[in-house]
Amino acid sequence: MSESPLPPPFGLSRRERILDELRRTGSVRVADLARELGVAELTIRRDIGQLADRGLLTRVHGGATLRSRLDTTVPAGAAVAAPTRFRVGMIVPSLSYYWPQIIIGARAAATELGVQLILRGASYSVEDQRRQISSLVESGSLHGLIVAPDAQGADGQALLHWLESLPLPVVLAERRAPSALALTSLEWVTTDHVFGGSLAADHLAALGHRRVGILTSAGSPTSWHLRRGWDRAIAELGLDCPVDVDLDATLDTLDGRGREAVIAGLLDRCRESGVTALLIHSDPQAVLLQQYARDHGWAVPGDLAIIAYDDEVAESAEPAITALRPPKQHVGRLAVETLVDRLTEGPHRPVQRTYLLPTLHLRESTRAAGR
Repeated sequence: MSESPLPPPFGLSRRERILDELRRTGSVRVADLARELGVAELTIRRDIGQLADRGLLTRVHGGATLRSRLDTTVPAGAAVAAPTRFRVGMIVPSLSYYWPQIIIGARAAATELGVQLILRGASYSVEDQRRQISSLVESGSLHGLIVAPDAQGADGQALLHWLESLPLPVVLAERRAPSALALTSLEWVTTDHVFGGSLAADHLAALGHRRVGILTSAGSPTSWHLRRGWDRAIAELGLDCPVDVDLDATLDTLDGRGREAVIAGLLDRCRESGVTALLIHSDPQAVLLQQYARDHGWAVPGDLAIIAYDDEVAESAEPAITALRPPKQHVGRLAVETLVDRLTEGPHRPVQRTYLLPTLHLRESTRAAGR
């Protein structure tokens, strides 16, 4: 006997759900909310209207977004912003792929907690990251920092030691310090990418794939952790990952011919070694490989199952690609909350280091082997 569906939430609870979803994703659609909450679209539009009138969000066509400073629709004094308590610098290695979602989460938490967020984009260069961080610290106006430094190699470790020595609290976002460095004051909020690698291998094993391969992004800090979990799970699950179907490359930076040569070589090795599934980091690489494979006679997932890591654009591929999704907005939100807790409670608060798990989103690019 099936369970009865839950009744639609009452008005206050419904509006809280709308705000929770908005903080999580940065924007919401009326149609999606109506379907999820089991109410009419008109009801959701009224809820959004009431929240907008209180200055809690900005109405847009078909939905709503986080409150914009350019929104002048609320009369003066109607919305009371939280007073600014802290000025926090946030330095990220990219303002395009991956990091915008983390920034959205950080901005939402900052708005709620009275934090003025000073954002700077750097690069993946240790030298550039240190220069940007130094510039903010030397301004003398910050209470704390949220940073995403390169933690690999001697230069990366030196940067972590320097961050540990700064006279203001530092929270790492999507980064962690190696345990061997024995750093005692740095805090961080990061996705457990090692677990992500294990989850990918486990998913493929559960579908009956025994010979699998991996393609990761060259030089990516995420790839390094992803591989640790993948390698460990492959061994524990008794899977076979042939050496020649284990590649670290950056397909989207190659010219057309160079990219096709790398993909063609990898697919040839998959066919020769009997590999039936690939884990690919990141989404752009997965999409590029999948579209080349299909254009050259491969059936996905019939001949080759594909699972991507990041889930930025995987759902828009044809067929849609199964993907592991890091909780990016939660990383940004918790980084701000962790720093505010540190600033509020002081040095006697225990050091907090938070790991969040990625989630698996099943789509058409994976299915049981041999079907």
